[in-house]
Amino acid sequence: MPRYVYQVIQPDGRGETFEVFQSMHDPPLERHPETGAPVKRVPVAPNISTRYSDASTRRALSDRNLEKLGFTKYVRGEKGYEKTAGSGPDLLKRSD
Repeated sequence: MPRYVYQVIQPDGRGETFEVFQSMHDPPLERHPETGAPVKRVPVAPNISTRYSDASTRRALSDRNLEKLGFTKYVRGEKGYEKTAGSGPDLLKRSD
């Protein structure tokens, strides 16, 4: 069920906010469930977490994880490509 945020309507425009889990088919609340004060629904950005977030990508491509999975990682250096993870040769020389 989705989470909706509501705000109590006050004359000064400020008011307490609270969250309610409701079905998408339920009508929006018009009154606070405990106090009966008038409320309005506040639009909020959805919190969508995916397995393809920046943090999960960094973890998947970390030297430690790549080595654990059997990969060898090289980074370009002055003398060629230097190994940062894995079991390959320490240096792959550049051909000039």
